[in-house]
Amino acid sequence: MKVQVLASVMDETMENIVERMGLDSDAVIINQCGCLGVQETEHRGHFIRFFSFPDRGVGRSRNEAILRADKDICLFSDGDIVYEPGYAEAVSAEFERNPKADMILFNITVEESRRTYHIQDRKRVHWYNCGRYGAVSFAVRRDSLLRSGVTFSLLFGGGAKYSNGEDSLFLKEFMGKGYRVYTAPVTIGREESGGSTWFAGYNEKFFTDRGVLYHFLYGRAAGIMSMRFLLAHKGIFCSEISVKQAYVWMKQGIREGRNGA
Repeated sequence: MKVQVLASVMDETMENIVERMGLDSDAVIINQCGCLGVQETEHRGHFIRFFSFPDRGVGRSRNEAILRADKDICLFSDGDIVYEPGYAEAVSAEFERNPKADMILFNITVEESRRTYHIQDRKRVHWYNCGRYGAVSFAVRRDSLLRSGVTFSLLFGGGAKYSNGEDSLFLKEFMGKGYRVYTAPVTIGREESGGSTWFAGYNEKFFTDRGVLYHFLYGRAAGIMSMRFLLAHKGIFCSEISVKQAYVWMKQGIREGRNGA
């Protein structure tokens, strides 16, 4: 099975991003910038296509990449991901190992303060724990993805109204249509440290946006899941604000989502 990286980047050049990410597979790169353009190149025996668009939004750019994917396994990525040597073979091997899997989630090393998960076992993912995984951990069979009809939300994520969560919604919808998602305790890359395009601190907007997301993810259980989230991570983001205040903001977001975000 051939692996194809589907990367969303901003204001990049093809030469720079291909080298920096350590790409060693085919790739479709969507560059959010101020112009339109298409470039193609061969890199280490693999075919790289680089599309530039003036449209902004990570959900939009990931959907553009899906439309142009043509290999067996789609591996979602961002411009700040650097891959380990042999990542494509490692991803392919996990799908060979688990033919039931429509999608497999992998480890990407990140700074401790930003880490939301670390996979240690091979197991199935369920609705109640799908909110912790970022899109850069997703590898999905292209045929399954196209059959599902699932795309990334344009309401959530960098460049959208609400700051993040498009990956969690994508995962939940994919599983909701009966497709099987598993984890693999395999690290395929790392996230380079740097400024985020959406994260501006654990402030009112962060928690309100998270509340809107939890409405769409968990419905009537959004309040309970919000408190679970806050208690599990209070050591990270509640050093300057109380759990009570963060919960008030999340409940505010839940109401906003319920009333039509």
